[in-house]
Amino acid sequence: MPDHAFPLRPTPTVPVDGDKPFPVRRILCVGRNYAAHRAEMGGDDRDPPFFFAKPADAIVPPGQNVAYPSATANLHHEIELVVAIGPDGIFGYAVGVDLTRRDLQSAAKDKGQPWDAAKGFDQSAPISAISKLDSLGDAAISLSVNGEVRQKARIGDMLWSVPEIVEQAGLLWSLQPGDLIFTGTPEGVGPLQKGDLVEGSVEGIGSLSFEIV
Repeated sequence: MPDHAFPLRPTPTVPVDGDKPFPVRRILCVGRNYAAHRAEMGGDDRDPPFFFAKPADAIVPPGQNVAYPSATANLHHEIELVVAIGPDGIFGYAVGVDLTRRDLQSAAKDKGQPWDAAKGFDQSAPISAISKLDSLGDAAISLSVNGEVRQKARIGDMLWSVPEIVEQAGLLWSLQPGDLIFTGTPEGVGPLQKGDLVEGSVEGIGSLSFEIV
């Protein structure tokens, strides 16, 4: 008899520059970690970082397009630096986009409800290959839609640094190899339509490109 009631799905993976693929265990995301974005979303202080989650299978590997999701008329882009956790701590970094059903998020906020449907839907986490770097520096981060720059900042603009984010996440969860942490987005988030070409990059880390189909 089979060991399971149905065949197991393969573990989502992300390519790694110069190494074997990175198996994704889970995805944690930091909200409002750039001052200007915090202001545009209705905040103005340095609260402790708060987290939400996406399922591992929300990952969209490099080279794949993204289907416009159901149940929304206001899909938004959020470019982010992604931290990959390995056996010895930080394994590397990638470029990610936290796609958001903004209308569903706004409705959930108004009712004090969870953000799962707004943040954790299918194909909501496009990502680049992971770069294994010892240090990051004050890298530039940007996103454009159809060649027009919409988000542009530097990693040093984050309210909470990468070590602080990892430390805070480690107080809430037992971080394990395979965890990804999306570290927050700069100002300039905005809507996407079918046919839009999204291109994002983090200086020294890499870039990603996908079309909304």
